[in-house]
Amino acid sequence: MTATPHTPPPAAAAHHERPFTRDPGRWQRERTRALRTGHVRDHTCSAACELVLVHERTPWGWLAWTVPGDGSAPEIPHQIAVLTPAATRTQRLALRWLTRRPAQRIARDTVPRSLRFSAVAVALVSLVAGLFAMSHGVPVDVALPAMLLAPLLAEHLPDRLDSRAREHVRTVEGDNACRYLQRLATLHTSIVQAAAGSDRHELRRSAEIGHNLLWDAASLLQARDTSAVSEGLIARERLMLQLAHQVAQIIQRTVHEDATADKDQTRDLGRPLGLYSPSVRPTTPHPMTAPSPLKGTVLMPQPESGPADRTPDVYLLFAHEPYYPGPGTQEINTTVVAADSLLHPQVRQPDGARIHDLLTQGRQPGEIIPLATLTHELNGGADWPTVGDWESVTTDLMQLVRSEDCDALSLGLPEIARALVCTGPHSHVRAYDAAADDFVVYGSSERAAVLDDVGMLLTGMATEQPFWPGDGLLPPLVGRHPGGR
Repeated sequence: MTATPHTPPPAAAAHHERPFTRDPGRWQRERTRALRTGHVRDHTCSAACELVLVHERTPWGWLAWTVPGDGSAPEIPHQIAVLTPAATRTQRLALRWLTRRPAQRIARDTVPRSLRFSAVAVALVSLVAGLFAMSHGVPVDVALPAMLLAPLLAEHLPDRLDSRAREHVRTVEGDNACRYLQRLATLHTSIVQAAAGSDRHELRRSAEIGHNLLWDAASLLQARDTSAVSEGLIARERLMLQLAHQVAQIIQRTVHEDATADKDQTRDLGRPLGLYSPSVRPTTPHPMTAPSPLKGTVLMPQPESGPADRTPDVYLLFAHEPYYPGPGTQEINTTVVAADSLLHPQVRQPDGARIHDLLTQGRQPGEIIPLATLTHELNGGADWPTVGDWESVTTDLMQLVRSEDCDALSLGLPEIARALVCTGPHSHVRAYDAAADDFVVYGSSERAAVLDDVGMLLTGMATEQPFWPGDGLLPPLVGRHPGGR
């Protein structure tokens, strides 16, 4: 596996360092409006000052900037908000609602609370409309409540809608917290823009993972100081850096493939097209490390089995009964461990060593092998008795993970993704789509995409240091056991 990068890719450096980086004219217009209608940030500001905020909306949320009185552009946002991942249309409308321009208010000398200008306007309109309606025969007990209710709604309904809309965002304020989230947002925006111009699954999924990382970081910062959650923040920033670099590598590889395809198309002009047109070719998921066959697929048998054929840095993925690590945490239903954890003395032996031998023979470095793939290779599970009791072995592995006696990647996979990794590499999963009133079939390509997503997460964890399989490991088997590949 590659080392974790510590600097952002060049394409990410310019995003969000200043307001409206891609549209400087927009900042000048917003600044002019702020100088005319609001309070800018200068030496006269006090803690009680209500500064005007300029909201810069993004696909993942917004950045709110203050307007310095000296004419310069701010470097750190006053506020950053992150919209919930996989937001619905209604939730995205909530984001637009929260970033609307502030209501104009009318101050009253006799009462400390001011009134919305819109509420006063609605009150005048409702008064005129009510008098007009009553003069034309509308009963007073109908017109009068409507005249009173309209301005009350105009004054108080926006506050209620604000409260409901804020349920879908995580808002962070303070220089330290915003500075950290600004760095994360810079990286994520570069990923989002790369995914927006491509139909590759790896790019779209990277953007989804980045949005989840941004949401998690905002949740940590919302109620805590950066120093109190520094470990979790550092881990998320490292993973975001890894995602950004992987996206840059995918783009470079895509440009190279497109150039090669153009050359092939020019060379093959005049020939009849095959199954796929050169301009419409099937996309194959790319692994996170060196080129390898589809994760979890059956490789060609090797003529002999020995230490030289054993592949290091192989991982076992297996599903299990869901559990919650602690209060308020996400459900964990799938776990990934290093293959060498099967050699732990607390794992049922020699069953663990036999499964380890099967898992590491003829693989590719960094390959993630689901337990279901081993079942497929063992004649659909018929040959498991010649290898070992996989149920006892995975139960023992879970005890190791829960007691922190080895490193592991704990996952809460969605229902379809979990079902795919629990089936063989060539199996299918059918799911009913209520909206379309039809069944959707998921197959090997979707399974490979799930394993690629897991590979991204695994790379982010394992690049800092290799997975620790545990202490006191037993030696691996020498020679081929009866259930070998």
